[in-house]
Amino acid sequence: TTKDQSNQRSNNNKKKTEEKKQIHLIPFQQQEIFRSHWCEMKKEAKREMSIGDSAELEENLPLKDRLKAFKSSSFDPDAYFTTRCQTMNEKEIRHLCSYLIELKKASAEEMRKSVYANYAAFIRTSREITDLEGQLLSMRNLLSNQGGLVHALNEQVRIDSLWVGTDQTLKEDLSQIDKMELSKTEEWLMEFSNTLDVLLAERRMDEVMNALLKGEMLVEDASDTPETNPKFLVAMQASITEQRMRFADQLAETISQPSTRRSELRSAVQALKRLGDGPRAHTLLLQYHQKKLQSSMRNIRSCNSSHGGGGTYATVLSQFVFSTIARAASDCMSVFGDEPAYTSELVTWAVKQTEAFALLLKRHVLASSAATGGLRVAADCLQVCLGHCSLLEAQGLALSPVLLRIFRSSVEQAFHSNLKKIEHSTTALAVSDDWVLSFSPANGKSMSSSAASNSVGSQPKLSSSANKFNSMAQEFLEDIVPLECLHLDGPALEGVQRAFNSYVDLLIQALPGSTETEDHLEGCGRIVQPAETEIQQFALLANASLLADELLPRAAMKLLSSSNNKQQSKRGSERPSHLPEQREWKRKLQRSVDRLRDSFCRLHALELIFTDEGDTNLNAHIYTSMDDHTEEPEWFPSPIFQLVFTKITTLASIATDVFVGRERFATVLLMRLMETIILWLSDDQAFWEEIEQGAKPLGPFGLQQLYLDMEFVLIFASQGRYLSRSLHQVIKDIIARAIDAAAATGVDPYSVLPEEDWFNEVSQIAIKMLTGKGNFGSVERDVASPTASISASSVISDAN
Repeated sequence: TTKDQSNQRSNNNKKKTEEKKQIHLIPFQQQEIFRSHWCEMKKEAKREMSIGDSAELEENLPLKDRLKAFKSSSFDPDAYFTTRCQTMNEKEIRHLCSYLIELKKASAEEMRKSVYANYAAFIRTSREITDLEGQLLSMRNLLSNQGGLVHALNEQVRIDSLWVGTDQTLKEDLSQIDKMELSKTEEWLMEFSNTLDVLLAERRMDEVMNALLKGEMLVEDASDTPETNPKFLVAMQASITEQRMRFADQLAETISQPSTRRSELRSAVQALKRLGDGPRAHTLLLQYHQKKLQSSMRNIRSCNSSHGGGGTYATVLSQFVFSTIARAASDCMSVFGDEPAYTSELVTWAVKQTEAFALLLKRHVLASSAATGGLRVAADCLQVCLGHCSLLEAQGLALSPVLLRIFRSSVEQAFHSNLKKIEHSTTALAVSDDWVLSFSPANGKSMSSSAASNSVGSQPKLSSSANKFNSMAQEFLEDIVPLECLHLDGPALEGVQRAFNSYVDLLIQALPGSTETEDHLEGCGRIVQPAETEIQQFALLANASLLADELLPRAAMKLLSSSNNKQQSKRGSERPSHLPEQREWKRKLQRSVDRLRDSFCRLHALELIFTDEGDTNLNAHIYTSMDDHTEEPEWFPSPIFQLVFTKITTLASIATDVFVGRERFATVLLMRLMETIILWLSDDQAFWEEIEQGAKPLGPFGLQQLYLDMEFVLIFASQGRYLSRSLHQVIKDIIARAIDAAAATGVDPYSVLPEEDWFNEVSQIAIKMLTGKGNFGSVERDVASPTASISASSVISDAN
């Protein structure tokens, strides 16, 4: 039993020991697993850091260093991809792709910048390549001639006997040949040298050319004959080559002489080309015309400096320059045809001569006229030059872009100077303008008395400053017509619109009491003559309205129609229209006139509403005080509205005389004036606060008087045809608001107000009384007094 117990205890101890070992083993295994994972994570982090560092390092490098791997001629895309992507995971591959995309974008941007930065060099290189092609063609012809000579000599004699060193050697060979027996061909060739010397001395070019060609043919035929002495052939061929060189030099000297006649010039150029030296002949031909051109330009300039006349100088010079270019082009085409190399050189030469001519004309003619605003000189000069230049288009020379490029700056300077000149001249006249309408001085001089009397209705009457603005604006737009190729019609209309806007500012300053005038008085003082009387103020409106509605649009129509006709002739069936632009431009002019009209209406509305002391003629006390008395008042429009009627009637009479044939403008003007007055009453918060919330409420008599005043305005405005829809609505709103104010006091407004016919009858009688057309014998009343009032009952009974 004791043994069994000891065995059992030992077994229990073994189990406990195993359990302890397992307990210690579990943390150890976990540590190993964690350590292995940690090592993998560190490796992954190092790999990502290395990739990030390398990417950041490459991004910091210049673009040319980053592209070195791709610039090599041995670059292999497959090998690059394999070496970089074989050991990469998905994240690294994505990172590499994004890096390559960014590198592609940077490379494209760098290429674009490089192209733009070197564009001028590219153009210059293209021109040099064109010149080089001509030189290579000339070199090819020379090499071909020399190659043929070497080949012929190589077939007959040894290489060491090809060179005839001096003229003495050539003479010895020929003297030895004289001692031999010669054939007929050899005898002709012997006489050829002497004959050619005579022809060259006598400058018989055609015969020299024919002799050279015949001599070359005979030498070529003799070389195929075995009996011909080889040494004789070499000597004769060297002699012919020497004569060719002498003839070419003689031709070049003939071409270079300015005194050479044109027929002789063409023959010399043609002969030099037949000799195989075409590029040299073409260059000498152009140099010949250039020398004559420069000489004549100096003579024309000296004549211009002594006799003056910039327009004549430009015309004569332009005609000569472009006629010379035309002759040069004709000579080149007749001799060389349309070969690309020669045509390119001709175009380059023509462009160069045109640039020199345009710069000369710009310096001596356009510069002074542009500074002083002489747009007519610039327009005439450009039109003449373009007219001469267009004649060359049939020969394939389009030189007008060269002229436009050089002349544009001077024309634009004259363009802006002319607009400033219009503003300054108009301002100078506005300072002393008496604002009296009259016909234009030019029209008055050109018309007889009978014609003037017949055309009074058709000719516009403007003040002196407006006449000046109109004439200068008309001339400016007429001068723009020849400049259609520069597309200045749009800027011209905008410039005239700005100048007109400035002129309207001057007209607003001429109105007494305007805000613009007050600003100038506070700053630098009044700069224009004030329009004190109503007739003068209507003259301001006549100036602006006539210019904006008739005169300026008429001039613009001429400009735009001319542009339309030219575009139609160029584009065939297409018919471009400037009507939308013209309508928008006319609306801008009208907005400037509206500013002047609003200032006019504001001025007269304030004169009616306010007194000289600053008090208001139209206030709520007029109506709230009427119920202080128990007796019914004598019904008549309030004094302020009698004054409004008298004022509007007077202005309407003046407008009828000023705006002859333009009654609509006068009607709209009076409409706007009435709206200004009544809107002021509708928007006067102090007036309505006293009516609706004041100490004295609006009673029955006050309501009836306000109703009568509004009906009076409604009726005389309707009879004068200056009742607008907005004015009618505002009057109805004022009446409704007054009725609501009276009803708020507990009074039934409709029980105290008479019938509508009563207000109409009183208003009609008031109109007759104020205009002096009524015959009311029993009523003692000073009709001329605008503040008088009468009893409605007595007036109605007398009227009946």
